[in-house]
Amino acid sequence: MTELVQAGHASETATRWWRDAVIYQVYVRSFADGNGDGIGDLLGVRSRLRYLADLGVDAVWLTPFYTSPMADFGYDVADYRDVDPIFGSLADARALIDDAHRHGLRVIVDVVPNHTSDRHVWFQQAVAAGPGSPERERYIFRQGKGESGEVPPNDWESVFGGPAWTRLPDGEWYLRLFAPEQPDLNWENPEVHEEFASVLRFWLDLGVDGFRVDVAHGMVKAEGLPDVGHPDQVRMIGSDVVPFFDQDGVHEIHRAWRRLLDSYPGERIGVAEAWAPSPQRLADYVRPDELHQAFNFHFLNTPWDAARFRAVIAESLATAALVGAPSTWVLSNHDVKRHLTRYGGGETGLRRSRAAALLMLSLPGSTYVYQGEELGLPEVLDLPEEFLRDPQRLRNPDDGRDGCRVPIPWADVEPHFGFSLPGIEESWLPMPASWGPLSVQSQLRDPHSTLRLYRAALEIRKGRRAFDGAPLTWLDSPEGTLSFRRGEEFACTVNLTGEPVELPLPGRVLLASEEPAVDGDVVRLAPDSAVWWERDAV
Repeated sequence: MTELVQAGHASETATRWWRDAVIYQVYVRSFADGNGDGIGDLLGVRSRLRYLADLGVDAVWLTPFYTSPMADFGYDVADYRDVDPIFGSLADARALIDDAHRHGLRVIVDVVPNHTSDRHVWFQQAVAAGPGSPERERYIFRQGKGESGEVPPNDWESVFGGPAWTRLPDGEWYLRLFAPEQPDLNWENPEVHEEFASVLRFWLDLGVDGFRVDVAHGMVKAEGLPDVGHPDQVRMIGSDVVPFFDQDGVHEIHRAWRRLLDSYPGERIGVAEAWAPSPQRLADYVRPDELHQAFNFHFLNTPWDAARFRAVIAESLATAALVGAPSTWVLSNHDVKRHLTRYGGGETGLRRSRAAALLMLSLPGSTYVYQGEELGLPEVLDLPEEFLRDPQRLRNPDDGRDGCRVPIPWADVEPHFGFSLPGIEESWLPMPASWGPLSVQSQLRDPHSTLRLYRAALEIRKGRRAFDGAPLTWLDSPEGTLSFRRGEEFACTVNLTGEPVELPLPGRVLLASEEPAVDGDVVRLAPDSAVWWERDAV
């Protein structure tokens, strides 16, 4: 295991590095292809570590690369201790972890504890062993309703659409909240707890710095598996009534994992992907004896509106502070449409996405950057039908996630813009022919590009005392804008209107998504823009 090489102003100590870290999400299939088969892999990620170090991020989060039949692109795991040949080998994983540490980057990997693949040895044993067997106790099997058990055990629906139950030829049904190929584990079985503790130790021993816990809110189901029509044990998640998410029992699992993480040196962390009905419920996942961070989907889902952003930011900071945890901020990931497109697309979406980046990166806490957002990539909305394979499309044809998973462009060379090796005709998802100017190569040449904006922002963030835990203080500003300071020497102003806005000059411009016009003591902010200011210390 290679010792991490520290870099930046927080490098004096590894302690609590995660409280203000910038973590870059790599969707491995779509980041870089190192072996020339048109699919991203660990060798490709390893070849681009210098890019990530130069970008200025602190850690890399890798989506699942474990052995999998890929029914849900790796979130259906058949072997948690090995690498799928599509992505490389266990030796490649070791080399990637070691190289990342040499570049001063920490490595966070996904763990998928809610369900396995139906090809996992445990599920294969359960199917073969039959009803009532100990092997079936590792999963959630039930008899059906109706005269011959032909009706599912309850009325739960899959996240991907349709019933959440699949029937085997022997008549029993198994629960699968996602795809039929993803049977849910039974976390009431101590054997499941023991297995995942062993899995975590396996990767911690290889040197990973933490885990992103997939469906961290889902492992424990309401007692008795009640129908949605039974209100006693159900909970609202967004507009959905769900008796299988955000149950109180999940917190004991996370406490046990926190104790395991704390037994390793170097501040290894756990990050909850938890959908909760409120920021208060979300804060429960990051209490001092639970996980270190939880994704802030309330911020991600906020529309382009100053009052709504201010309310979400204030509530997120307040609820996280109640449990002594850092807030997290994220604009996009591999499960949602890219924020440039959500913010209106085209030039409007680009302006807003650049401003949102400066807003996000100036907030107290930790930030997640999804691969390609630093290039200003839009959602790809016109992928050919034959390439659309996301199982979530079964619920709604317009709800697929393929468009945010298109490979990222590295060079202005068609057909795959440097994503794969020369001679490869196409990547696993085709890339728009217009993406050459969005490539890393092109943007590094343009001092005004989105990539250069992100690099400048991350460099400032590393070098300013204001970002070392200084609280946020709101400042007065015109309607439709946000303004706040961090400490005495840094401020951020965001114009979320579609028109220029004038206000008193807050200080000297450090960085701007669109250059403001300064006239004496007055500044005119461009529409949909953000500015970082250096203020004189009081």
